[in-house]
Amino acid sequence: MARNIVVDKLVAKYVEDTEVEIVERKGIGHPDSMSDGMADAVSRALCKEYMKRFGTVMHHNTDQTEVVAGQSRPKFGGGAIVEPIYVLLVGRATNEVNGELVPVSEIAIKAAKNYIRDTIVNLDPDTQMEINSRYGAGSADLQSVFKNRKDIPGANDTSFGIGFAPFSEVEQLTLQAEHWINARETKKKIPGLGEDVKVMGLRNKDKITLTICIAQVDKYVSGVKDYLENIEKAKENLTKMAGKITTRGVDISINHGDIPALNEQGLFLTVTGTSAENGDDGSVGRGNRVSGLITPGRPMSMEAASGKNPINHVGKIYNILSFRIADTIVKEVPEVRQADVQLMSQIGSPIDDPKMCYISILPKNEKDFASAQRQAVDIADDMLAKIRQVTDDVINGKVKTF
Repeated sequence: MARNIVVDKLVAKYVEDTEVEIVERKGIGHPDSMSDGMADAVSRALCKEYMKRFGTVMHHNTDQTEVVAGQSRPKFGGGAIVEPIYVLLVGRATNEVNGELVPVSEIAIKAAKNYIRDTIVNLDPDTQMEINSRYGAGSADLQSVFKNRKDIPGANDTSFGIGFAPFSEVEQLTLQAEHWINARETKKKIPGLGEDVKVMGLRNKDKITLTICIAQVDKYVSGVKDYLENIEKAKENLTKMAGKITTRGVDISINHGDIPALNEQGLFLTVTGTSAENGDDGSVGRGNRVSGLITPGRPMSMEAASGKNPINHVGKIYNILSFRIADTIVKEVPEVRQADVQLMSQIGSPIDDPKMCYISILPKNEKDFASAQRQAVDIADDMLAKIRQVTDDVINGKVKTF
């Protein structure tokens, strides 16, 4: 198959040579990330149920999850949830096949609750959340496009995905800082740290600043002194982590807006570890991109990938695959310093044959471009031929979409 693959020279500076970089990550306990996580968990659960019942995944998109903040009264030593967090699971899902009913709402609510249990340590979805679902069956024309191709599905839409590689030092720091804070090992060592985290990374020439916001869980915090000690412990560990990623100077500021003199009222203190308990709402697609980051200085799709079906929804599949192609090119072609990848579909056409695969590469030397160009085409062609691997990885939970 002759695929539409074009490789061009990247007309841009190498990312590490730019004057300024700004990068953001919303942690897994941020209300937007909670929406993303539940939406994708529901999609995975439906995929497995459809496969068990019918041997194939049926049409669905569960990407409209909304988190509506509850109310809480945190206090040192342990406060209370006054009004539960409300979650509405919305989207489209096949609920009947050849007369056999599929309990979509039951599957969805169970999947959402299990996701919260696995992710937010101190949030009980049974007693501190109210989760409802409203799924429609989906339009007949899209279901037709979805079902007609058994081996290589037809694209659900005319859309695109974008990826880049490699991640810069500040991008790595921003991502890894949140990962460390929300690792289970960290929760064991510093149980007061909650999951609602926001990391804003800034590189100004060779100085990096990480401005981090971390919720703390009140029942593990005895007072202001304890709260501030948790921050210092986090800062010490994050400073060590940064030293393994960069030789640049890194300044870390945690909970910069705190006013300790106001006690509980002046601190980011929560009952459950997330601000969704009191004042912050969340929506799918309003936070991290498929990269796990928000990167205003990089090419970036606005697609809300979480909850989209992993069979033929190119807004999901192409964003994941674009990053994989870019990463593979940078790792396997030593002549390439940086790569951007854009994949565009055409509705109904096989997803392994995009309308355009446009790759921009920054060669280390001008003389390297021709060789790198040929290798990049081969890599993209091979990975497009194996596009169903993306679907399998999503269903099996091997891919993060936020």
